[in-house]
Order: sequence, then structure tokens, then C-alpha cells
Amino acid sequence: MEIIPAIDIRNGNCVRLYQGDYGIETIFSDDPVEMAMEWQSLGAMRLHIVDLDGAASGELCNLDIITEIANALLIPVQVGGGIRQMGTIEELLKVGVDRVILGTAAVEDAELVKEACRRFGQSIIISLDAREGYLATHGWRQETELKAVEFVRSMAKLGVRRFIYTDISRDGTLTEPNFSAIFELVDTIRFPVVASGGISSLIHLKVLKKLGVAGAIVGKALYTKQINLKQALAAIS
Repeated sequence: MEIIPAIDIRNGNCVRLYQGDYGIETIFSDDPVEMAMEWQSLGAMRLHIVDLDGAASGELCNLDIITEIANALLIPVQVGGGIRQMGTIEELLKVGVDRVILGTAAVEDAELVKEACRRFGQSIIISLDAREGYLATHGWRQETELKAVEFVRSMAKLGVRRFIYTDISRDGTLTEPNFSAIFELVDTIRFPVVASGGISSLIHLKVLKKLGVAGAIVGKALYTKQINLKQALAAIS
């Protein structure tokens, strides 16, 4: 299981939100590139980058910073936030991004997902951002009536082979992951599922590993030092 540090970019800063609320923001660094280098130096094997400005606006806003991170690191990065056109996917892969994450676009444009999977295979990840079991889109601001498990099945038919599940109500809260929802997904689809939201201890990581997730995205717990990345990597390996 990969432990994947998260770098959320907003207004050029490395930040964390509380339950996806843009009004409750903590700035942890004014240099996302330096932060990325630090996680790599501590042993991270992959980074998760979210363009929060892009997620809210509907188009990628921090391509320059993302490009700089991708070029500076020796480890792969995956990027999400405001990616809703084929041209944006192509641009990100061209600048060195390893995997591109689709959230809102996956809900609203099945043809884009199908074509992206056909062209780029496992470089495409679908993000399942759920609040009380139902997916939310547009930077987590719009509710839908789609249930995560049902949506996953429809995505798998389009060729998607990798998913990220985030429980919005737990994201940035340092409580605990939604283990039951994560297990339901892992058990249902048999494709790699990466868990996100509420991970705040070594125990949480060990439970997620037992549940069979492919990776765990950790944000606030790393920045507040509730989880030590080096220790976590050693414990999980």
C-alpha cells in the first residue's frame, strides 16, 4: 500500500481545507515545490496534487507550479482539480504528470472518460468525492444523487481501472476514515482503490492496508505531525 502525501494548492500556497470548505483554510507553506521536495526526501514514492483554484473554477489554474513540481521530483505525481477537457489531460501528461484525476468531468461527461481511458489507460483515475454516500462535484460544492458504488460500476464499463475515494465530511478533520464505505468499494469493484479523508494515525493506515486499499492519501496529519511519514512508511512496508 502506498502512502501518498497530499499537496493542495490555492493562491500559490500549500493549504488544507476543513471538510472541503474554502472558507476554512490553513496555509502550511507558501512554496508547494519545496514542500513536494520535502515529502520526496522523507521517502514518499508518489505525490497527490490538487489544484483547489481549478476545482472551484472549472479549469486548471496552477499549471506552472504543477509543472515545476513534476520536473523537480524523481517520483511520480498525480494531479486533480478542474480537469474537464481532453486538452488539459494531454497537457498534464506532457509536462510529466503520471496520473490525471477526473472528478466533476467523470460525472458530467462519460464520453470524455471513455476516450481518455482508451487513449491513456491507467494514467486516468476517477475521484469519488462523497458526502453521506452521495457524490459531490465542482470543488465539492454541488450535490448529486449518485451513489459512489453504483457510479463506480458505470465507470468500470467505460474502462476506468483506478479510483480514489474521499469522504468529504472527514477530510481535514483528523478523525478517522470511513472504513465501511472504503471496504464496500474495495469489495465491489476489485480494482485499485486509494483512500482519502480523515486519516490521522498509524492505526488507520494499518487498517486500510488490511482492507486491501492500493494507497492512502494523507494530508493534514502529515502537516500537523500527527503522522510521521518515515515511521509510517517503515510500519506499512
